[in-house]
Amino acid sequence: MAMAQACRFLHQILAGVERVHQTNVVHRDMKPENLLLDERECIKIVDFGLSNTFQDGQLLQTACGSPCYAAPEMIAGNQYFPPMVDVWSCGVILFALVCGFLPFEDQNHSELYKKILNAEYEVPNFISKEVAGLIAGMLTTDPAARMTLEDIRKHVWYQQIPEASLKDREDDQLDEAILDQLDSYGFPREYAMKCLQNNKHNHVTTTCP
Repeated sequence: MAMAQACRFLHQILAGVERVHQTNVVHRDMKPENLLLDERECIKIVDFGLSNTFQDGQLLQTACGSPCYAAPEMIAGNQYFPPMVDVWSCGVILFALVCGFLPFEDQNHSELYKKILNAEYEVPNFISKEVAGLIAGMLTTDPAARMTLEDIRKHVWYQQIPEASLKDREDDQLDEAILDQLDSYGFPREYAMKCLQNNKHNHVTTTCP
């Protein structure tokens, strides 16, 4: 995959993760299979079956998700700060985007867990030092030292292209077809417009195609 395209996808993935975290939800199963592309080739995060809510400062302990993408603190059975496990998984996704394979793979689960706990992975020589450094920052075993979303956005590799997570239309330009469809479902047009413009998360906005 072209580096600019991988970078664009990373912008959109992180924007989605950030929005999820702002609602005090952690996904806990971030992986390529749960990232869909719409007709504009924009990322949509799906499958929140393993997600959970959390309060500010709260630690969770349930280990879940796909082992190859799971953070070491989760693998170790430790309590963990929810947002940072999603950051680790995004680091694995970024590695897969630019390298074409996963950083942590082993048919023996014990060996796989050992690699994850020690962040043992090999960086191919065809990727740049900049993206390798970004990946290393996201795949830091100590969650307190791991890059945050803010740190990632400041990184030189992330900033190689203009911010790509913004909508390509103005906020006040709502899709008339969607509004008509919502109206046909029994959601009054004016109420639907207010919910969408105010970024409300309710039965109306989750019905939008």
